Amino acid sequence: MFQRFFSLFQAEPFLNAWDSFWSLTPVWLPILLLGVFFEVWMRYVRTKYIIEQGSVLLELKIPKLLDKPVAAMEIVLQALSQPLVGSYIEVFLKGRIRPWFSLELVSLGGQVKFFIWTHKKFKNLIESQIYSQFPTVEIYEVPDYSLQVPFNEDVYSYFGAQLKLSKADVYPIKSYIDYGLNDNPKEEFKVDPITPVIEYLGSLKQDEQTWIQILVRAHREENLKDARFFKKTDWKAQAKKEIDKIISESPIKLEEGKTGTLQNLTDIQKDTINAIQRNLSKTAFDSVIRCVYLAKKESFNGANIGGMLGSMKQYSSGNLNGFRPSFTTSFDYPWQDFRGKRLKDAKQTILDAYKRRSYFHPPHRGFGGSSFVLSVEELATMFHFPGGVSTTPTFSRIVSKKGEPPANLPI
Repeated sequence: MFQRFFSLFQAEPFLNAWDSFWSLTPVWLPILLLGVFFEVWMRYVRTKYIIEQGSVLLELKIPKLLDKPVAAMEIVLQALSQPLVGSYIEVFLKGRIRPWFSLELVSLGGQVKFFIWTHKKFKNLIESQIYSQFPTVEIYEVPDYSLQVPFNEDVYSYFGAQLKLSKADVYPIKSYIDYGLNDNPKEEFKVDPITPVIEYLGSLKQDEQTWIQILVRAHREENLKDARFFKKTDWKAQAKKEIDKIISESPIKLEEGKTGTLQNLTDIQKDTINAIQRNLSKTAFDSVIRCVYLAKKESFNGANIGGMLGSMKQYSSGNLNGFRPSFTTSFDYPWQDFRGKRLKDAKQTILDAYKRRSYFHPPHRGFGGSSFVLSVEELATMFHFPGGVSTTPTFSRIVSKKGEPPANLPI
C-alpha cells in the first residue's frame, strides 16, 4: 500500500508537474511575497492607527422617570454610522479604518449598567446625540470595568459565548415595532423586549458578573479601501435573492409560464417580505454580539449561563430571525479537549477579545465566527433606555431629574 502511495510521486506526470511548478517560481514567488508583505504592513499601520486613537468608556445613568420612545435611540445610534475612511494615502500609509463602537449591557454584582465604548474623538459626538434626545440622562467617563477582572482560574470561573443569526442577515429579529413600542404606549401597556435582559442582569449575586457586548461599525460595500482586492457587496443583493426565494416558494400554483407575485403569497410570506424591505430601508451595521458570565469560584452558578443566553429569546420570531451561539467556551465531547488546554485558551481569548473590543481588526480579527448585519432599528431594540416598565430594583437610575436654572438668574 505504501509502495503504491510513494510510487505516485515517482510517476512521470507528477515529476513533470513538479518541474513546471518550480520553473514558474519567478512568477508566483514575487506575488506570494507581495501578498505577505501587504498583510503584515496593513496589520502594522492599522494597529498603530488604532492605538493612536485612544478609547473611552462612557457610563449612561438613566433617570427614574424617562418617557421617551425607542425611536429616539434610533436617532442616537444613527450617528455611529461612520462609513468613510478617507483617501488611499490615509488607508494604506496611515492605516485609517472604519471606526467601530461597543454598546454594552452589564451586571456588576447585580447592579445593571449601560456603557458605550468609543474612540476618544467620537466622545463629544455621542454625548451630544444622547443629550439631544435624552436631556435628563447623565454621562460619565469611567474606568473600564472589564480590566478589573484578571484571567485567574484559581479565583474565577468563566463562560463566554458569541452569537450569530439563525437565518440570513436580511431577515430582521423581532423589533420594538413588532412589540408596538413605535406608538409609545403608556407604561402600563408596554411590552418592552429589553426587560428580560435587565431582569436577568439584576438577578445576579454579589460576586457574579455578566457582560453583554454589541460591537458595531457602518455596513457598506467593501472594496480596495477596505484592503480587499475583490469587491464585497452589501446586503441589498442578498435581500433581493431572499425575496425572490420566498416568492418562488409560494404554495399557490401558477399557470405555466407565469411568475410569482405578492398576490400569490400567504399572509406570513407577505409579512416576511414587508419586514425584510422595512429592515433594508434602515441604516445598517456590521455587528458582533459577545456574552461573558463570570464569578468567584465559590459563587459560580451554571444556571446563569442558560439565563444569559435565554434572555435573548424574545428577539426571535419563527418566520423572521433570532440568535443562537456560534461559539462557546465549552466542548460537547471529552475527546475534543483531553487536557483542558483548548478550553483554557478559549476562555482566555474571549475575555481578552472582550476587553480589547476586538473583532474587526487584529489581534482578534474574525474571532468566534462571522459578523452579521443588524439595522439601526434592531440595535435600538437591543440597546435602549427602558421606561418605568422595568422595575428591577438593582437597575441603577438617577433619583431625580436635573433641575434647570431659573430664567432670571443674574449673570
